[in-house]
Amino acid sequence: MQDETKNTFLQKARLWQQISSSAIELLSFDQLKDIYYSIFANDPLGIAWLPDKRTLNYANINQSISSLKLSSYQDFHNWSVQNRAQFWDHTIQTLQIKLDQHYDQVLDISQGGVEDPRWLEGARLNIINSCFQANEQKTAIIASDENQETRTLTYLDLKKLCNRVSNGLLQQGLKQGDKVVLYLPLCTEAVTAYLGIIQAGMIAVLVADSFSPQELKRRVESSEARSVIAFDSYTYGGKDLSIYPKLKKADVPPSIIIPGKEKTDLRTQDVLWEDFLAKDSFSPVIGEPNTLISILFSSGTTSEPKAIPWTQLTPIKCAADAYYHHDIQPTDTLTWTTGMGWMMGPWTIFAALMNKATLALFTGSAASTAFGSFMQEASISILGTIPSLVKVWRKTQMMEQYHWNVRVLSSTGEPSQVEDYLYLMWLAKFKAPIIEYCGGTEIGGGYLTGTVVQPASPATFTTPALGMDLIFREEESGKIDAKRDGEVFIVPPSIGLSQHLLNRDHHEEYYKDSPSLKDGTLLRKHGDNYQLYHKLLEDTTFYKSRGRADDSMNLGGIKVSAVEIEKIINTHKAVYESAAVTVAPKGGGPEVLLIFFIPQDENMDKELLKNDLQMMLNSELNPLFRIKEVIAKDTLPRTASNKLMRRSLRKEYMEFN
Repeated sequence: MQDETKNTFLQKARLWQQISSSAIELLSFDQLKDIYYSIFANDPLGIAWLPDKRTLNYANINQSISSLKLSSYQDFHNWSVQNRAQFWDHTIQTLQIKLDQHYDQVLDISQGGVEDPRWLEGARLNIINSCFQANEQKTAIIASDENQETRTLTYLDLKKLCNRVSNGLLQQGLKQGDKVVLYLPLCTEAVTAYLGIIQAGMIAVLVADSFSPQELKRRVESSEARSVIAFDSYTYGGKDLSIYPKLKKADVPPSIIIPGKEKTDLRTQDVLWEDFLAKDSFSPVIGEPNTLISILFSSGTTSEPKAIPWTQLTPIKCAADAYYHHDIQPTDTLTWTTGMGWMMGPWTIFAALMNKATLALFTGSAASTAFGSFMQEASISILGTIPSLVKVWRKTQMMEQYHWNVRVLSSTGEPSQVEDYLYLMWLAKFKAPIIEYCGGTEIGGGYLTGTVVQPASPATFTTPALGMDLIFREEESGKIDAKRDGEVFIVPPSIGLSQHLLNRDHHEEYYKDSPSLKDGTLLRKHGDNYQLYHKLLEDTTFYKSRGRADDSMNLGGIKVSAVEIEKIINTHKAVYESAAVTVAPKGGGPEVLLIFFIPQDENMDKELLKNDLQMMLNSELNPLFRIKEVIAKDTLPRTASNKLMRRSLRKEYMEFN
C-alpha cells in the first residue's frame, strides 16, 4: 500500500511537471497555481520540480557519487556522516583547497571530543588563496546599483584590488591580528576589503550598515576594532542612504570612507578609499586552519549579541554547501539578496569565488526594477533570496517583465510560504528548484537544505547537509529520533561548526542540557522545530519548519533576541514590563512581531504607543523591524524560577487569532 502511495505521488509530480512546462506561456500564475493545488489536493505537500536527465548528469553531487562508487544520494549522505574524516578529505580535494602545507590528519577528537575537535592538524594556508584559482581573465564580479551603473572585474583585477587593500591597511599602521570593521552593503568594495583584510592576517568584523550608531559603537568596542571601512552614502529604495553621519555619531576609530556622489567632509583622522589603496602586489600571510579570520554577530536569548568567530575552516563549509547543495559550477553567475553584515554576505563571496564562478553584486534595494534588469542583463543563473522579498515581488508583480536565466533558486533567513515560493518558481518558468537552506552564523552554512538531484517542494527541505546528521526531540514525550517531529539537534562534529565564542560560554550556548546519543555523543542544540514527512517518496524525507523552539526570533531574515527588543520597549514611560514574541502566519511565511506589555499608563492610546515603540525600535536597534500589534496584559506569565514564558503568550495568541 505504501509503495502504491509513493508511486501515485510521483505520478502526480510528473503530471505537474508536464503541465507546467507546456502551459507556462499560455496560463497565468493563478491558473497554474489552481492546477497545482488540484493535483496535490489530498497530499500534505506538492512537488513543483523534478530533476531532468541533464541536471542529473552534470550535478556536482552525482560527480562525487560516481567517483566514490556509490549508488544514490542517500548512500552519499550516509557515507558522509559515517566517514566524516574521509568526507571532508574528499571535499577539500574536490574544491582544490590551496594548502601551503598539507595536513597530517583530517580529524582528531581524542582531546576535545566532538565539541572541540582538531581539524586538518599540521596544515598551513591562507584561505584567500583558494578564492583565486580560476583563470585570471575570467569575470570574477559583475556589480551594479539602482542607478544601473555596472562594473566588471576579472579575477586578476580583483586580486590586485585585494592586494591594494592589504598594503593600504599596513600603511595605516595596522598589523597582523588587528580587527577592522566593515560597515558596508554587499558591494565590490566590501568584497575587496573583506578578502584584503583576511589575506593580510587581520580580522574582518562585520556589522550591518542598517544598524544604529549605538549598535555600531557597541560592536566596535566589544571587538576592540582599530579601524572601520564604510560608505559615505549610497542609493537604496530610490533614496540617498547616509552612512557616514552614523559612523561619526558612533565616534568610532580612524576610518576609511568610500565617497558618495557629493563631496565628503571627513573627520581629520579619516581617509578616502582611493587615498587608502596602495600597491597591487602582496604575499598572503600563512597561518593554521583555526586562525581567526572574521567576527560576526548573532543574537541569542540574552541582551548581549554573540560574537561568533569564523576561522580559515569556515569558508570550506561555505564552499562545500555551495558546491554540493546549490550545485555552483564555474559557468554560473551567483547573486544573493543579502547584506555584508549577515553571514550570507561572506558565505556568498566564498561560495562563488572558491567554486570559480562569477559573483553578481547589486547595491540597493532588490525590490526595484533596477534589480530585475540586473538579473536579466547579468544572466544570473543562481539566485538566493528571502521570503519577505518574494512576497513584495508577488504583490507588485515588478519582476514579471524580465526574462530570467535562473537554473537554481535558494532561500534562507526565515520561514517560507508555499504559494509565494510557487510564484518564485513561476518567475523562473519552473525550470529551477528552490533549495531551502537553514543554518546559522555559528554553522558557517546550513544544517538542513535541499539538492538538485532530489524533487523540490516549495517551502520544504529534503536533506540534512552533507557531512551532518540530525536528531529531533519530540516536545511532548522528550524522545529523540532521526525521524520524529520536533526540535532539531545536530550530531557533531563538522567543519564549519563554531567551537568557541568570543564573549560567551560556548558549551552553555550549544551543549548544556542537550540530549546524548546511545554511544554518549552529546548533541548540539540549535532551536528550530520541524515536521517530517517520510512516506511520500522513496529515499526522500521532507522537512517543514515549525518555527523556533527558544526565545530568539527571526525578523526579515535577521536573528534577534527577545531580550534585546524588550530592553528598548521597557524604557517607554507607558510600559511597565514587556514581552516580545514572534508568530508565524497561519498560511506560513515570515514571522511577525507582537509586543505584549503591562501598562504603566492606562490612558495611553495603543496606536500611539505602537508608533512610539516602532520609532524607538527602528532608531535604537534596526530600521527593518516592524511591530504588527501591541497587546496590553494585566500580568505576564512566568515560571517558578521567574523566567518569562513567551511560549505561553505565543500559544495564547494563536488560539484566539
